[in-house]
Parts: sequence; structure tokens; C-alpha cells
Amino acid sequence: MCWRLARDLKAESQATIRLWVDELHSFGKIAPELDPTLAAQIIQGIHVHHWSNDNAFTGQPAEIVIEAFACDPPPACVQAMKGHTRLWLNLEYLSAEPWVESFHAQPSQHPNGLVKHFFFPGFTAKTGGLLREKNLLQERDKWQNDRQAQEAFLAPFLNAQQLALWQQGAPIINLFCYTSAPVHELAHALVNANQAVLLLVPEGVAPSLEAEVAQLCACANKPSQLQIIRLPFIDQCDYDRLLWLGSLNFVRGEDSFIRAIWAAKPFIWQIYEQQENAHLVKLDAWLASSKTRKPVADVMRAWNNAATPGSFATLFQDIFFKPANRKQWLQEANQYCQNLSKNKTLSLSILDIHKKIAQKV
Repeated sequence: MCWRLARDLKAESQATIRLWVDELHSFGKIAPELDPTLAAQIIQGIHVHHWSNDNAFTGQPAEIVIEAFACDPPPACVQAMKGHTRLWLNLEYLSAEPWVESFHAQPSQHPNGLVKHFFFPGFTAKTGGLLREKNLLQERDKWQNDRQAQEAFLAPFLNAQQLALWQQGAPIINLFCYTSAPVHELAHALVNANQAVLLLVPEGVAPSLEAEVAQLCACANKPSQLQIIRLPFIDQCDYDRLLWLGSLNFVRGEDSFIRAIWAAKPFIWQIYEQQENAHLVKLDAWLASSKTRKPVADVMRAWNNAATPGSFATLFQDIFFKPANRKQWLQEANQYCQNLSKNKTLSLSILDIHKKIAQKV
């Protein structure tokens, strides 16, 4: 998310953007042009710096400082910010809980006189909004209407038989989940669907999936029409295209969840698990705020191992493999995307609060 935000702030403001990253090798997977051996470099116009304990953080602090997900700047950096930094934001985790609106953009006085604002992304006009590039939805619509571009994109990942199945209308399901997801129930539903399905799964996700499918087929003494395609790590732009292609997208955490919303396709979100099931409170808050229909809410809660009236496999089969239900789900996902796209984006909200503070100085 920080990489997306850095690029979007650059596009919206044309300002110099510095991104501090503690793990360059992992970062290089989503920014392939990055050299993890360099402490400082410019990637796609963004000044990328390696954040380590040895950094002295020399130089003049930026006019806007954003600490993401409780990554506090070093004390020396905070002291140096005085007299230079006009806006200091603590970018919080995404939540749809009602209290977020009243806490969004609230100031907190630091002992050295600086003011830190707590900035909450969110789903209403009274929050900081969601991260979305300026022309993202137009690019999505154009690409979804370009069958030739879609086929060229899929060709490196699918064999000839799988590509033919897609051309004949077999649905694509993208699976990105945590280890706690009831993947065995999903496998059961897909094996018993009695129709061809292309299940695209990143390497390392649900590693036991193939074995579970093979066992289910052996027990039933019949082959499955399910095609499991393992994907190598791809960059963020290609991941968007995967979501745009999906008849259904399983997503997890925060970043892929937001990208699934902008794909305007049916999705099932697995929220990051927290102690004492605190994450289920947040899930229910989003389900309520989005006015998600009960059948979709039930299958989403079952995927998150919450108590539901029925197993995930049964709920999933009913909502996805019945054409009328899937069509309604698609219409609702598209409408939800359109509704949220009317809100100010995260980047513009950040630039807006900076402008308001600068006018007071």
C-alpha cells in the first residue's frame, strides 16, 4: 500500500516523494527494477531509501511526513522536523467501525511542539477515503473490453487446454488467503461443481490445495474439472488485471481488499486475524456499512471462520454456481464500486489537509 500511495501522491502533486523501506528484498518483488543492494535510489520517480538502525536521517525533513501503520520516525528525525514539517500524519489501518469518523484527522500535541494528525482511511466522506489512482476505473473498463489483451495476459500462465476453457466461458477464480482460511471446504465445493473452473493461486498460498483436491477426487472415484494454476509473484499492475479478469476474487488483508473493490467483481474478503476475534467485529462493521446482502455476508463470515448458518462449501455453492445469484452479486459489486468512487481518494484527502494547514500558517 505504501508503494501505491507514494506513486499516487507523486502523480497528484508532482512533489518530491521519499519512501523509507526496511526490507528491500521483499519490496523488490513489487518493484522489480529496484536494486536491493543500494541504500538510496530513484524508482519510477520515487526516492527510495533503505531504513535501518544505522541510518542517521540526515538532511532536511519533508514538509509532509507520513508514518504508516505505527512505524514511528526515529527520535532524531522527529526533532529535526520542527520548523520544517507542516503536516505529520499517522496513517492508521483501514476500518469501517463507526468511531473512525470522529477520530479521523484529530490532532495530538507532541512534546517538542509538533502536531501529529491521526489519519483514517475509510469508506465514507467523513474519513480519509481509499487509495485509488486517478484513471484506474477507466483503465479497468478499457481493459475488460479488450479480449485480445486479456488473452495475451493469460497466455504465459495457462496451458492450451486451460486457455481454451477460458475462451469457452469457464470462470476464473483468484485465491489469495491466509493459512486459517477453510480451503478444504472451497476445494470440496469446486470439485463438486460439475463444471470447469480455473483457480489461479499464487505460489506458497494454500500449499495443501492440490493434495486435498486429489484426495477428494479419489474418494469420489471421479476426475475433477477444476484446473489449479499456480502463479509466480507478479507486480501490482498485473495483480489488478488478475482481479479485473476474475469471476470471483478471494482477497486478504487491506491492499488486495481495496483493489478487489475497484475491480467491481464479486469478492470474498479474509480480514487479518486478531486475538479474541477482534477482527470479526471489524468485518461485521464493514458488512453493515457496505449493506452487504445476507447470503454474501454469510459466505464471507464463514470464510473468516465465524459462526454461520451452514458450512462455507454449501453457502458458496449456492451463491456462486447459481447463475441468478452470481449475476446479482456482480451487479452489487459494481454498484458498491461506483458508490465509493464518488468519495475523495486517500491521496487527495492527504493533500487537502496539508493545504488547509498551510493556509493557517
